[in-house]
Amino acid sequence: MVKLGRTIKLRLYPDTNQAEQFLAMSKEYQRLANIVSQWIFDHDFQLSWLKINHHLYKIFRQKSELNSQMIQSIFRTVSARYKTVREQMRQQSYRYKNEEDKWVQVPRDLTWLVKPIRFRRSQADLVRQSNYSFVDGMRQISITTLGKRTKLGFTNKGFEKYFTEAWKLGTAKLVHTGDKWFLHIGITKKVSDFNPKDNPQIVGIDRGLRFLATVFDSKGKTLFFNGQKILRRRKKFLEIRRQLQSKGTRSAKKKLKQLAQRENRWMTDVNHRLSKTLIALYGPHTLFVLEDLTNVTFNTDDLPKPLRNSHRSWSFFQLESFLTYKAQAIQSTVVKVSPAFTSQRCPKCGLIEKTNRHHETHEYWCQQCQYRCNDDRLGAMNIGILGQDWLNGVKHPKIRKLTTAG
Repeated sequence: MVKLGRTIKLRLYPDTNQAEQFLAMSKEYQRLANIVSQWIFDHDFQLSWLKINHHLYKIFRQKSELNSQMIQSIFRTVSARYKTVREQMRQQSYRYKNEEDKWVQVPRDLTWLVKPIRFRRSQADLVRQSNYSFVDGMRQISITTLGKRTKLGFTNKGFEKYFTEAWKLGTAKLVHTGDKWFLHIGITKKVSDFNPKDNPQIVGIDRGLRFLATVFDSKGKTLFFNGQKILRRRKKFLEIRRQLQSKGTRSAKKKLKQLAQRENRWMTDVNHRLSKTLIALYGPHTLFVLEDLTNVTFNTDDLPKPLRNSHRSWSFFQLESFLTYKAQAIQSTVVKVSPAFTSQRCPKCGLIEKTNRHHETHEYWCQQCQYRCNDDRLGAMNIGILGQDWLNGVKHPKIRKLTTAG
């Protein structure tokens, strides 16, 4: 069994007094979270919830109106944020060139932080039943504030099914956006895991810029998801961003922030729709195979100069993340394989030769067996072959460099 995780978002409708209570509570939560963050920073990044609780719990209970459960929640929230940052730093080593002009990678950890993590938004994490619960036949929600619990209305439009299926509700986050209040609730559900012995279909996916995804499945069918519209829109975002940056005014900086948020929402929507399409096309018992693109950069020579640096930042990891959790829900899975030589190996005779790929025509032409095909399709084919190796028991499938067929 595998545990699925989702987040449902409820719109809350507090009156003026309730909104003031929520704001006071979330600001107090934010204040204590920053105190905990400073303590962790000053004490060699001790992330044990028990140690934090031992040193700070009594102080907080004496000086804060937050209840016991919410104080405990603060300790877990801050500790979890540091653990997330630690993992991100581990995945992104510091790189520099040494005296011999060779790249050197230095692992990073939390000691690289020069200041504690700051919690800049008013927030509050609420434990189910202790801090929030549904009442009046699910028509209202009861939420803890600094003084007492208060009842108010809500809407769950788009998330109704999660209240009728076998989902377990967990900790919720009270979120204040503009003049609106939301409750983001984490939910979990156990489903059957992917079984590699069920003779799953294999889908190799080559991600890129010209095509967002090129897909080759075990039935020999190829799909191309064109990225030209995406490129044009990113170019437009870039042009607007440069115009605002040249002004340098306070209002321009505000618009830059809004533009970045809008672009991120758009990119997220693109990746959601693409991952949803792939799931709908191939359904349950599918092995989706992706390249491990950690620290990999893409060739952008065929893009206009203004777009080259911008498109190196395309969120490939986000697509991978969306596809992974959507696949789990239907007893499918995602496996990552080494990207080495996937665009250079002939899938027919096995020859690996870099010059067989012609970037200007986007074609692969094997000089040994004369096999020809689109270079993105070839990448997806080789990725799919590595997926079959994984099903056959190879833990870390990788193409080995060969100079002759075999």
